[in-house]
Amino acid sequence: MYQDGNALAGPLTEIFAVDMTSAESVCAGCGRAGAVASLRVYWHAGDAVVRCPGCEQVVFRLVRLENRLCLEVTGLRRLTFS
Repeated sequence: MYQDGNALAGPLTEIFAVDMTSAESVCAGCGRAGAVASLRVYWHAGDAVVRCPGCEQVVFRLVRLENRLCLEVTGLRRLTFS
């Protein structure tokens, strides 16, 4: 038995309502752990490519698409919030 994604509304609001830069990120490439604030951000035309300072792998991308904001997290193993 399962619920649809609406069941995550409460828990996800708890996560995304905090200062994301203080969350600990773990790079999927090299396993480096550190605060999001320690990652390297490269801006291009208003979009952000965020790389691991340990191995330079792209950890995530933040892209604006017309009136939407897209967060792609393929290079992120884990985010931990305290």
